[in-house]
Amino acid sequence: MSAAPRNPTSGVLLVDKPAGITSHDVVARTRKFIGTRKVGHAGTLDPMATGLLVLGINNSTRLLTWVVGLDKEYTATIRLGASSTTDDAEGELSPPANRAALAAVTDAALADGIARLTGAISQRPSSVSAIKVDGKRAYTLAREGAEVVLEVRSVTVHAFEVLGVRRGEWIDVDVQVECSSGTYIRALARDLGEFLTVGGHLTALRRTRIGPFGAAEAVPIGEEMVNDLVSPAEAAGRLFTALPLNDEQAIDLANGKRIQLHPLSGIQAAVAPDGRLVGLLEVVEGRARVLVNFPADLPATSGVTP
Repeated sequence: MSAAPRNPTSGVLLVDKPAGITSHDVVARTRKFIGTRKVGHAGTLDPMATGLLVLGINNSTRLLTWVVGLDKEYTATIRLGASSTTDDAEGELSPPANRAALAAVTDAALADGIARLTGAISQRPSSVSAIKVDGKRAYTLAREGAEVVLEVRSVTVHAFEVLGVRRGEWIDVDVQVECSSGTYIRALARDLGEFLTVGGHLTALRRTRIGPFGAAEAVPIGEEMVNDLVSPAEAAGRLFTALPLNDEQAIDLANGKRIQLHPLSGIQAAVAPDGRLVGLLEVVEGRARVLVNFPADLPATSGVTP
């Protein structure tokens, strides 16, 4: 048994996930380094993927509800010339396409395929996605040998840009994708390969943005992460309009009372005079309704952990 500090500080942490570990691994390590059990994330990344994970710490886990559904941006490498059982490089590959088929994938044909996968599209998620089927994750069923065919869903690919093309034994296409939440980049790689009749799968994936949060701001996993927390008020102010309160309004809202806020409308991030995030408000016809409160952090304490 050893004494360990309990860190009650709330905030949003932007982490740059390395390849080879799961999003759950990132959460577990963050709990250790930050000194709290209350850590959540806004959207997983596959083990092979790198890039931005948005974590909520302590009371700021309440903000994650509004982060999960935001648009996202990725850079990726799509390998044309073989399909994969997992739609990425970790699965079993099909026999490679012949040279004549690859030669037929001209720049024009590639551009046509990408255009067909841009905008509002219907997409069938990968069979190894985290979507639940009868209470089990699809990837768990797939690894157990079950045949998993998920329902097609509507997603929006706002931008699908080719950054570079390398031709050889395969055709490797570096791309940048801006898309709605729920879009699977692996599925885009698979569908592009199917359209071009040569097969396709993902060999690299990096998430570069979630809503207003970018990977350029993200920090590596480690003991210094605690110094890089984005305050709840700052994080909420990047998601919504910040609303400065006076002392009386801050007290009323903390106690669950409604306040008059003419002529505002929509969701507001209510901030007390001391800079603390009091809550998220929805203003309808000048009356503010609290969507979620953010209690003040308690003083740090020491505890005993096994």
